[in-house]
Amino acid sequence: MPRPRKRRNVCCLPENNMFGPLQIPSLSNEIIVMTVEEYESIRLIDLEGMLQEECAEKMDVARTTVQRIYSDARKKLAESLVNGKVLKIKGGDYKLCEHNKQIFGCGKCHGHRFGQK
Repeated sequence: MPRPRKRRNVCCLPENNMFGPLQIPSLSNEIIVMTVEEYESIRLIDLEGMLQEECAEKMDVARTTVQRIYSDARKKLAESLVNGKVLKIKGGDYKLCEHNKQIFGCGKCHGHRFGQK
């Protein structure tokens, strides 16, 4: 029996969850799906300027796990930008901090978005 997947701590969900070229002929083009924890790794490392070790601490996972999640996220971003594909953020194994608590210290908790609290 495989080990159950560990849910990653995520402080906030994106304001928008779909990005792509303005001239979309149809949504039949391939959509690249980025998980919420991949989005969180990009937010923490690239936007907040954290090191992978700090990001791992915030997300409550090993640094090597963050390294893999971050690498996957960067590949998806590059494919979307270079090949003009739609990027959609959804799914994953994550848990949000409670709406009124700043458990992870970022102060940007948006757990109420996309049907959450």
